[in-house]
Amino acid sequence: MRIWVDADACPAVIKDILYRAAERTRRSLTLVANKMLRTPPSRFIRAVQVPRGIDVADSHIVRQLRAGDLVVTADIPLASDVIAKGAHALNPRGEFYTTENIQERLALRNYLDELRGTGVQTGGPEALGNADRKRFADQLDRFLAKQGGATKKPA
Repeated sequence: MRIWVDADACPAVIKDILYRAAERTRRSLTLVANKMLRTPPSRFIRAVQVPRGIDVADSHIVRQLRAGDLVVTADIPLASDVIAKGAHALNPRGEFYTTENIQERLALRNYLDELRGTGVQTGGPEALGNADRKRFADQLDRFLAKQGGATKKPA
């Protein structure tokens, strides 16, 4: 099982949690972005830079991932593709996308996209808070424990 990160918009605090988890569990962590990323020196962590463009990083992740892998993303269409390939999708707020909730999330996303297209200000998500960070760390820890890889809780 590998961990993939849609890294262009992933908050630094979430990346830090993932770096520690990769080291602790000795799992492969790959961050994919259209810009150069700094990662800690590790044999378990790597960054892949893809060309700029709409959904280029997403497409790279979907092509490379295998069933059972974990993808960290807030991108709902990417999460839908991940689920369709039999992998797991976790957003930076610690919520798993599932076959049960992804269609509703896609419909809401598309509706809000349409509203924005007509000029309606829909606002964005609230800033990532400490509760979100903790929820993410806890969900990641539980997921990795089920995979046989967690030895201690991420900070």
